[in-house]
Amino acid sequence: MSARIRKLVVQVDETRIEMGRAVEPPVRRAVAIAVIENPCAGRYVENLDELIAIGEELGGLLGEKCVKALGIEPGQAHSYGKAAIVGEAGELEHAAAILHPKLGAPLRKAVEKGAALVPSAKKRGGMGTAIDVPLGHKDAAYVRSHFDAIEARVGDAPRASEIVVAVAVTDGGRPLARVGGLQVSEIQGADGLR
Repeated sequence: MSARIRKLVVQVDETRIEMGRAVEPPVRRAVAIAVIENPCAGRYVENLDELIAIGEELGGLLGEKCVKALGIEPGQAHSYGKAAIVGEAGELEHAAAILHPKLGAPLRKAVEKGAALVPSAKKRGGMGTAIDVPLGHKDAAYVRSHFDAIEARVGDAPRASEIVVAVAVTDGGRPLARVGGLQVSEIQGADGLR
């Protein structure tokens, strides 16, 4: 079964100046959000394969929308992240089913490679609830300059029987990052850590 998508939202955040200093090149973060019907809303469902399949579908769709919104080639993506908000007729496990088993592989394809785990967050909430989508470098978790987040929110979602699913992709790290750690130029990308 494919996702029943009520709404898609794509936003790009571009930082050009931070603390009075120019950010060159500007750092851009894109978030693509799908508001979907929760097929398990209002009842306990033992087998969540339907939601797992929806996650796989949305990983590619939302990842590709982010890359396109940034106007970059997939290999130029730096960071990624994922998050979900479940409406009140759902449960956190519904968000977990979408985010964890299969969303990552098509997202990694959309950003070319992605050796590191995809940072994630989930919560339950009503219409207008915001969630911070955590971000980390796609190929090396120890790159501190890319520890970040971007807020995702849809004013009329999630309704009780919906789930808001968000994927974020960036073309750089935090503006003016200077707290040390592994540098982008030092990434090996073999183990997802370094």
